[in-house]
Amino acid sequence: MAEVDFSIGHKSYTLACQEGEERLLKRAAGLLDAEARVILEQAGRMPEPRLLLLSGLMLADRTSALEDRLASLERELARLKANPQRVEVPVVPESLGEAMAELAARAEALAQKAEDQLAD
Repeated sequence: MAEVDFSIGHKSYTLACQEGEERLLKRAAGLLDAEARVILEQAGRMPEPRLLLLSGLMLADRTSALEDRLASLERELARLKANPQRVEVPVVPESLGEAMAELAARAEALAQKAEDQLAD
């Protein structure tokens, strides 16, 4: 088993964890420490159990808010998947395409005729 050293607030800890989980434990401890430091800045020193309790509650509150937001976004995603926005793409009728090609050919012929007359 691996051991990880970290501090929360004003106290150092060492915990054992499974090999490969060190980074996760350090990250979790870092989150708890960040909350503890905010509490200590506002309230000053306090007993370790109270500091850990308040820090845990702050993280739980943040987690709850994120879970609510995630649930809302998942509902919105499900709604969008069930009722996708309708996109209409205009289709040019084939006859109009043919008429435009004929007009383009006529315009080119007129342009060529005008160039020929200017060259003469």
